[in-house]
Amino acid sequence: MASPTYRINHQIRSKELRVIDAEGNNYGVMTLREALEKAEELGEDLIEISPNAVPPVAKIMDHGKFQYLENKKAKVAKTRAHVIEVKALQVRIGTGDHDLELKAKKASEWLAEGHRIQISLFLPGRSKYLNEAFLKERLQKILSLITEEYRIAEEPKKSPKGMNILIEKKKAQ
Repeated sequence: MASPTYRINHQIRSKELRVIDAEGNNYGVMTLREALEKAEELGEDLIEISPNAVPPVAKIMDHGKFQYLENKKAKVAKTRAHVIEVKALQVRIGTGDHDLELKAKKASEWLAEGHRIQISLFLPGRSKYLNEAFLKERLQKILSLITEEYRIAEEPKKSPKGMNILIEKKKAQ
């Protein structure tokens, strides 16, 4: 995502501006010429920070410092953003109990990290035509081994390769 570009000094098109300085002091509404004169008097740049406001808001400060602060804000926002992934777990109809326990342990770790998990019951060949109640029972066996609190985000549904269910971490009340 590209950072927004700000108009500075003579690039600003608005006739009137609400002017503030770097510390947030409000100079009030001024004409563009008055604002540019004030910025020049202080030895700073006039930066239009909110062009859609009525009247638009402009800040008097050094343009380089302004860009540095904006980049710093964007970097902090990016580090705070938590991406929730959908992790996939595939189990066959004949998977042994020990393997199911290992997969359930991994699923519990992923849930603790806050990820969603899609559990796929893979059905090769003729096993695709098994009784749906039996298949749901098999999925339930896997779900019962998961130690972390979870909720079902999407109910079990048939897919071309088997049956899928989507679970996610239970939100604290």
